[in-house]
Amino acid sequence: MAATHVMLAIATAAGLAGGGTLAIDAARHAQSYVQVAEASDQVTIAPRRIIIGIDLSKSNPLIDNPAFAAKVAQRIAGAVRSLGFMSEVHVRTFGNFDASSNTFAYDTVISTHARPQNVAAEVEKLISGTPLLVERGKWEAQNNTNIIAFMDNAVQSIGCSGMPTTVVLASDGIEDSEYARLSLEDSRLPNPDGQPFKGCAELQILGVGQGTRSPVQTMRLRAQWTRWAQAAGFGHFLGLNDW
Repeated sequence: MAATHVMLAIATAAGLAGGGTLAIDAARHAQSYVQVAEASDQVTIAPRRIIIGIDLSKSNPLIDNPAFAAKVAQRIAGAVRSLGFMSEVHVRTFGNFDASSNTFAYDTVISTHARPQNVAAEVEKLISGTPLLVERGKWEAQNNTNIIAFMDNAVQSIGCSGMPTTVVLASDGIEDSEYARLSLEDSRLPNPDGQPFKGCAELQILGVGQGTRSPVQTMRLRAQWTRWAQAAGFGHFLGLNDW
Protein backbone atom coordinates (compact mmCIF):
# COMPACT_ATOMS: atom_id res chain seq x y z
CA MET A 1 0.00 0.00 0.00
CA ALA A 2 2.82 2.41 0.86
CA ALA A 3 4.55 1.67 -2.45
CA THR A 4 1.28 2.45 -4.28
CA HIS A 5 1.05 5.81 -2.52
CA VAL A 6 4.59 6.64 -3.56
CA MET A 7 3.92 5.76 -7.18
CA LEU A 8 0.74 7.86 -7.18
CA ALA A 9 2.54 10.79 -5.61
CA ILE A 10 5.28 10.69 -8.22
CA ALA A 11 2.77 10.39 -11.05
CA THR A 12 0.79 13.33 -9.66
CA ALA A 13 3.93 15.43 -9.37
CA ALA A 14 4.91 14.63 -12.95
CA GLY A 15 1.45 15.51 -14.26
CA LEU A 16 1.36 18.85 -12.46
CA ALA A 17 4.94 19.85 -13.10
CA GLY A 18 4.13 22.10 -16.01
CA GLY A 19 6.24 24.86 -14.56
CA GLY A 20 6.58 27.53 -11.89
CA THR A 21 4.86 27.29 -8.54
CA LEU A 22 2.79 24.25 -9.50
CA ALA A 23 5.92 22.21 -10.16
CA ILE A 24 7.45 23.15 -6.80
CA ASP A 25 4.23 22.43 -4.91
CA ALA A 26 3.83 19.10 -6.70
CA ALA A 27 7.38 18.06 -5.81
CA ARG A 28 6.84 18.96 -2.16
CA HIS A 29 3.54 17.08 -2.17
CA ALA A 30 5.26 14.01 -3.61
CA GLN A 31 8.02 14.21 -1.01
CA SER A 32 5.49 14.35 1.81
CA TYR A 33 3.81 11.23 0.42
CA VAL A 34 7.17 9.45 0.34
CA GLN A 35 7.87 10.37 3.97
CA VAL A 36 4.42 9.19 5.07
CA ALA A 37 4.85 5.96 3.11
CA GLU A 38 8.25 5.29 4.70
CA ALA A 39 6.84 5.93 8.16
CA SER A 40 3.91 3.59 7.42
CA ASP A 41 6.31 0.85 6.34
CA GLN A 42 8.37 1.19 9.53
CA VAL A 43 5.30 1.11 11.79
CA THR A 44 4.23 -2.26 10.34
CA ILE A 45 7.59 -3.86 11.25
CA ALA A 46 7.63 -5.29 14.79
CA PRO A 47 10.30 -3.65 16.96
CA ARG A 48 13.51 -5.52 17.65
CA ARG A 49 16.66 -4.89 19.67
CA ILE A 50 20.23 -5.20 18.41
CA ILE A 51 23.17 -5.19 20.81
CA ILE A 52 26.41 -4.70 18.85
CA GLY A 53 29.78 -5.52 20.42
CA ILE A 54 33.01 -4.33 18.78
CA ASP A 55 35.95 -6.53 19.78
CA LEU A 56 39.06 -4.35 20.25
CA SER A 57 41.38 -7.20 21.23
CA LYS A 58 44.69 -7.39 19.38
CA SER A 59 43.87 -10.78 17.84
CA ASN A 60 40.86 -9.35 15.97
CA PRO A 61 41.66 -8.21 12.38
CA LEU A 62 38.85 -5.67 12.66
CA ILE A 63 41.19 -3.29 14.49
CA ASP A 64 43.81 -3.04 11.74
CA ASN A 65 42.23 -4.29 8.50
CA PRO A 66 40.14 -1.51 6.90
CA ALA A 67 38.75 -3.77 4.17
CA PHE A 68 37.48 -6.35 6.64
CA ALA A 69 36.14 -3.65 8.97
CA ALA A 70 34.18 -2.16 6.07
CA LYS A 71 32.75 -5.58 5.22
CA VAL A 72 31.59 -6.20 8.80
CA ALA A 73 30.20 -2.66 9.00
CA GLN A 74 28.18 -3.10 5.83
CA ARG A 75 26.56 -6.33 7.06
CA ILE A 76 25.64 -4.91 10.47
CA ALA A 77 24.33 -1.71 8.89
CA GLY A 78 22.05 -3.81 6.71
CA ALA A 79 20.49 -5.36 9.81
CA VAL A 80 19.97 -1.94 11.39
CA ARG A 81 18.47 -0.57 8.19
CA SER A 82 15.71 -3.21 8.31
CA LEU A 83 14.50 -2.24 11.79
CA GLY A 84 11.04 -0.84 12.44
CA PHE A 85 10.05 2.06 14.66
CA MET A 86 10.61 1.64 18.42
CA SER A 87 13.46 -0.79 17.76
CA GLU A 88 16.59 -0.30 19.85
CA VAL A 89 20.23 -0.15 18.76
CA HIS A 90 23.04 -0.41 21.31
CA VAL A 91 26.76 -0.38 20.49
CA ARG A 92 29.60 -1.15 22.92
CA THR A 93 33.30 -1.98 22.67
CA PHE A 94 34.91 -4.81 24.61
CA GLY A 95 38.18 -6.62 25.21
CA ASN A 96 39.73 -6.20 28.66
CA PHE A 97 37.52 -6.85 31.68
CA ASP A 98 38.00 -3.29 32.80
CA ALA A 99 35.32 -0.63 32.56
CA SER A 100 37.87 2.13 32.02
CA SER A 101 39.12 0.40 28.85
CA ASN A 102 35.69 0.39 27.21
CA THR A 103 33.77 3.56 27.94
CA PHE A 104 32.18 3.91 24.49
CA ALA A 105 28.40 3.58 24.34
CA TYR A 106 25.90 4.38 21.60
CA ASP A 107 22.19 3.92 22.29
CA THR A 108 19.22 4.98 20.20
CA VAL A 109 15.60 4.12 19.47
CA ILE A 110 14.37 4.07 15.87
CA SER A 111 11.89 6.91 15.38
CA THR A 112 10.99 9.75 13.02
CA HIS A 113 13.98 11.61 14.48
CA ALA A 114 16.32 8.60 14.22
CA ARG A 115 15.32 6.83 11.04
CA PRO A 116 16.76 3.36 10.43
CA GLN A 117 18.74 4.42 7.36
CA ASN A 118 20.35 7.28 9.28
CA VAL A 119 21.18 5.12 12.30
CA ALA A 120 22.54 2.42 9.97
CA ALA A 121 24.81 4.99 8.31
CA GLU A 122 26.16 6.09 11.71
CA VAL A 123 26.79 2.51 12.82
CA GLU A 124 28.46 1.62 9.51
CA LYS A 125 30.74 4.66 9.73
CA LEU A 126 31.68 3.79 13.30
CA ILE A 127 32.53 0.13 12.67
CA SER A 128 34.32 0.73 9.37
CA GLY A 129 36.34 3.45 11.11
CA THR A 130 37.56 1.14 13.88
CA PRO A 131 41.09 0.69 12.43
CA LEU A 132 41.53 4.46 12.18
CA LEU A 133 40.14 5.04 15.68
CA VAL A 134 42.64 2.49 17.06
CA GLU A 135 45.50 3.91 15.00
CA ARG A 136 44.81 7.43 16.31
CA GLY A 137 44.51 6.23 19.89
CA LYS A 138 40.83 7.11 20.24
CA TRP A 139 40.19 3.45 21.00
CA GLU A 140 42.73 1.22 22.76
CA ALA A 141 43.78 -2.13 21.30
CA GLN A 142 43.41 -4.58 24.18
CA ASN A 143 45.34 -7.59 25.42
CA ASN A 144 42.42 -9.79 26.47
CA THR A 145 39.14 -10.91 24.92
CA ASN A 146 36.34 -11.16 27.46
CA ILE A 147 33.49 -12.16 25.15
CA ILE A 148 31.35 -14.06 27.67
CA ALA A 149 31.77 -11.42 30.37
CA PHE A 150 30.91 -8.66 27.89
CA MET A 151 27.70 -10.40 26.84
CA ASP A 152 26.75 -11.03 30.46
CA ASN A 153 27.23 -7.35 31.33
CA ALA A 154 25.40 -6.16 28.20
CA VAL A 155 22.38 -8.40 28.72
CA GLN A 156 22.24 -7.60 32.43
CA SER A 157 22.21 -3.86 31.73
CA ILE A 158 20.16 -3.78 28.51
CA GLY A 159 18.21 -7.02 28.64
CA CYS A 160 16.49 -9.32 26.16
CA SER A 161 12.91 -8.84 27.32
CA GLY A 162 10.17 -6.84 25.64
CA MET A 163 11.23 -7.51 22.05
CA PRO A 164 13.32 -10.03 20.06
CA THR A 165 16.98 -9.33 20.85
CA THR A 166 20.02 -10.17 18.74
CA VAL A 167 23.56 -9.86 20.08
CA VAL A 168 25.97 -9.20 17.19
CA LEU A 169 29.71 -9.41 17.87
CA ALA A 170 32.27 -8.05 15.43
CA SER A 171 34.86 -10.52 16.72
CA ASP A 172 37.18 -13.37 15.80
CA GLY A 173 35.53 -15.44 18.52
CA ILE A 174 38.80 -16.23 20.30
CA GLU A 175 37.84 -15.96 23.97
CA ASP A 176 41.00 -15.09 25.93
CA SER A 177 40.03 -14.71 29.56
CA GLU A 178 39.65 -16.54 32.85
CA TYR A 179 36.93 -18.61 31.17
CA ALA A 180 39.00 -20.02 28.31
CA ARG A 181 42.06 -19.52 26.11
CA LEU A 182 40.57 -20.53 22.79
CA SER A 183 43.82 -19.80 20.96
CA LEU A 184 44.99 -23.11 22.49
CA GLU A 185 43.68 -26.12 20.59
CA ASP A 186 42.78 -28.09 23.72
CA SER A 187 40.87 -25.21 25.33
CA ARG A 188 37.07 -25.30 25.50
CA LEU A 189 34.41 -22.82 26.49
CA PRO A 190 33.01 -23.69 29.92
CA ASN A 191 29.48 -24.97 30.33
CA PRO A 192 27.30 -21.98 31.25
CA ASP A 193 25.75 -21.81 34.69
CA GLY A 194 22.11 -22.42 33.82
CA GLN A 195 20.74 -20.49 30.85
CA PRO A 196 21.80 -16.87 31.46
CA PHE A 197 20.73 -15.79 27.96
CA LYS A 198 17.35 -17.50 27.85
CA GLY A 199 14.97 -15.18 26.01
CA CYS A 200 17.67 -13.75 23.75
CA ALA A 201 16.72 -14.51 20.16
CA GLU A 202 20.12 -14.87 18.51
CA LEU A 203 23.87 -14.60 18.92
CA GLN A 204 25.91 -13.68 15.85
CA ILE A 205 29.71 -13.61 15.67
CA LEU A 206 30.97 -11.99 12.47
CA GLY A 207 34.57 -12.92 11.83
CA VAL A 208 34.93 -16.29 13.60
CA GLY A 209 38.48 -17.52 13.06
CA GLN A 210 39.53 -14.44 11.07
CA GLY A 211 43.25 -13.94 11.51
CA THR A 212 43.98 -17.62 12.20
CA ARG A 213 44.24 -18.32 8.46
CA SER A 214 43.09 -21.82 9.29
CA PRO A 215 39.81 -23.47 8.21
CA VAL A 216 40.36 -26.15 10.85
CA GLN A 217 40.64 -23.59 13.66
CA THR A 218 37.65 -21.70 12.27
CA MET A 219 35.52 -24.87 12.38
CA ARG A 220 36.71 -25.61 15.94
CA LEU A 221 35.82 -22.10 17.12
CA ARG A 222 32.41 -22.19 15.42
CA ALA A 223 31.65 -25.57 17.01
CA GLN A 224 32.61 -24.25 20.44
CA TRP A 225 30.35 -21.21 20.16
CA THR A 226 27.47 -23.20 18.65
CA ARG A 227 27.51 -25.58 21.62
CA TRP A 228 27.91 -22.80 24.15
CA ALA A 229 25.20 -20.52 22.69
CA GLN A 230 22.65 -23.32 22.67
CA ALA A 231 23.46 -24.31 26.24
CA ALA A 232 23.39 -20.66 27.40
CA GLY A 233 19.84 -20.18 26.14
CA PHE A 234 20.18 -18.29 22.86
CA GLY A 235 17.45 -19.21 20.40
CA HIS A 236 19.85 -19.36 17.47
CA PHE A 237 23.57 -18.99 16.72
CA LEU A 238 25.25 -17.73 13.56
CA GLY A 239 29.04 -17.77 13.33
CA LEU A 240 30.52 -16.48 10.08
CA ASN A 241 34.14 -16.38 9.01
CA ASP A 242 33.31 -14.73 5.69
CA TRP A 243 30.21 -13.97 3.66
